[in-house]
Amino acid sequence: MKAEAILFDLDGTMWNAVDGILRTWNEVVANHPECGRGLISEEELRGCFGLPMTEIAARLFPKAAGQQQEMLMDECCALENAYLSEHGGVLYPKLEETLLALKREYRLFVVSNCQKGYIESFIKAHQLEKCFDDIECWGNNLLPKGENNKLIMERNNVTRAVYVGDTAGDEESARVAGIPFVYASYGFGEANEPDYVLAEFAELPKIMEKIYFL
Repeated sequence: MKAEAILFDLDGTMWNAVDGILRTWNEVVANHPECGRGLISEEELRGCFGLPMTEIAARLFPKAAGQQQEMLMDECCALENAYLSEHGGVLYPKLEETLLALKREYRLFVVSNCQKGYIESFIKAHQLEKCFDDIECWGNNLLPKGENNKLIMERNNVTRAVYVGDTAGDEESARVAGIPFVYASYGFGEANEPDYVLAEFAELPKIMEKIYFL
């Protein structure tokens, strides 16, 4: 039997929002010299993608106390969501047309380790409401991505799905959910032993044709 659904990571898989995130987070950093750090570099930010927000806060603001880390992260995320919902990010080539083609055969979902409101900003900015059946993220329930993969599948009565992502953490989340992993090699991270490799987003329909479940 063919797959019935595709679960997508967001950063490094469907879009690149690094510029907008850097702009907003560094605005927060500049407004809080007491946090004890300089501006965040692009390399630092890229190294945070895929991590839960608490881990990102600890990595970026090691000199701040736990409560202050949380406050800084909340401020960063709020400003980021507002900016991205208006300005968007850089979609990978042929993203919308590929999603619409996939939508004719599969149910589509987004599962991310991001804050609440981030996936909604992506969807709103690029008018992709018609593409996705449901979304879930760490910010909604503080669950790791693998558990949210299972949650969204259970909630939507899906048993045959794949996860598409660009990091080893994404790969692990697919293993936790017991589903194949499609590695977006054009993204931000690395994978260990992916089931399939996606060189560009527009190739996903062809890869999906190869995937069958017993």
